Amino acid sequence: MKLTEKAAYIKGLMEGLELDGDKKEVKVIKALVDLVDDLALTVSDLDEDLDQVYDELDAIDEDLTDVEDAVFEDVDDEEEEPIEEDGDMYEITCPACGETVCVDEDTLMSDNLSCPACGEKFEIDLDGEEEGKDEE
Repeated sequence: MKLTEKAAYIKGLMEGLELDGDKKEVKVIKALVDLVDDLALTVSDLDEDLDQVYDELDAIDEDLTDVEDAVFEDVDDEEEEPIEEDGDMYEITCPACGETVCVDEDTLMSDNLSCPACGEKFEIDLDGEEEGKDEE
């Protein structure tokens, strides 16, 4: 049963009691029933308005999704695969081309460290300075 139906039911019960309308208690009860009826109508109106807002919001969300798809269509194709990090990653700069490369600790410690951009092999001094380039 909806709120408006419940309010109408209560109003009908009150009218069925055939109370003396001149008594103060009956006047209070009638005022409270009228208030319940008004509140039920207001809540019903708000529910309808809220349903309309949700419908419009869904339409806006769909339109925004279409715009995002159109704008970011090329960006999705160009994105690189994310690097899965199992441990700490270190940024190093290639001494040959200046490219910044992110490597994990195992790659950093290996003897076969090379730049993915230019292919130049080099070593890293873990004290903070490069030792120099390896000869191929």
